[in-house]
Amino acid sequence: MIVDSHTHAWARWPYDPEVPDEATKGSVEHLIHEMDQNGVAEAVIVSARIEKNPLNNEYGAAAVRRYPNRLHQFADVDCVWSPEYHTPGAVDRLGRAADTLPIKGFTHYVGEPDGWFTTDEGKAFFSLAAERRLIASIAMGPAWAPALAEVVAANPDLVVLLHHMGGIRSTAPRSDLDAIAGLARYPNVHIKLSGFHYAVGLENGWDYPHPSAMWIAEGLYDAFGPDRLCWGSDFPALSRAMTYRQALEIVRLHCRFIKPGDLEEILGGTLKRLLNAAAPLRIT
Repeated sequence: MIVDSHTHAWARWPYDPEVPDEATKGSVEHLIHEMDQNGVAEAVIVSARIEKNPLNNEYGAAAVRRYPNRLHQFADVDCVWSPEYHTPGAVDRLGRAADTLPIKGFTHYVGEPDGWFTTDEGKAFFSLAAERRLIASIAMGPAWAPALAEVVAANPDLVVLLHHMGGIRSTAPRSDLDAIAGLARYPNVHIKLSGFHYAVGLENGWDYPHPSAMWIAEGLYDAFGPDRLCWGSDFPALSRAMTYRQALEIVRLHCRFIKPGDLEEILGGTLKRLLNAAAPLRIT
């Protein structure tokens, strides 16, 4: 079973340049079509209330209710683009999302390190996530690793899933990989093996299969192993660099360092296990 750990679904295409088919290019119907064409059984919609999509949490929830056997939702809670970002009330906002949306987890995109993870409210926020069995899907870079280490050490039951190979760039020093790989000492930290096009920079997205990013993927594979890595496509943002099929084949064919037998876990087994153990689905 192939399970996609990182997709989006949009009512309107949010990225520049504009497209003539903005109502369908990133729609849930297009996502399901790509999944069907590529043998992907299930996918996680990572909601993001960005440009043209302030109701993306509601859009994702409707998609899960429409395709309950195919889709899972991680709601946008206090991401960096929101006015609520790292402001008082985060715990209540996370609780409301868990009570009103059919979610298995939440996503939290951060900006520059600001110390919030280890404030009293940040600690309570992640403690509630652990208590409610919500997967914390976090978009961050290596500079956040020390703060996240404090969070996961204090909350061993909190499942963390880092976006796009921990935000490491292909031109970064080895110390960036060491910072993210160092989180492997905490068994509750997992990594999305996705976003190769971000690692090399979208300006170089044409350079499929992104060989300059392979050292990052291999280093994370060595550190975390297959049972803590989850393949993700980044649909539909990936279309600025590659096709959905290519996003799958980067891992399935071009990560030649992956040992025989490990692909099954990376392509779906790991994520399916995490989803099964997460909060029970509430479809109302």
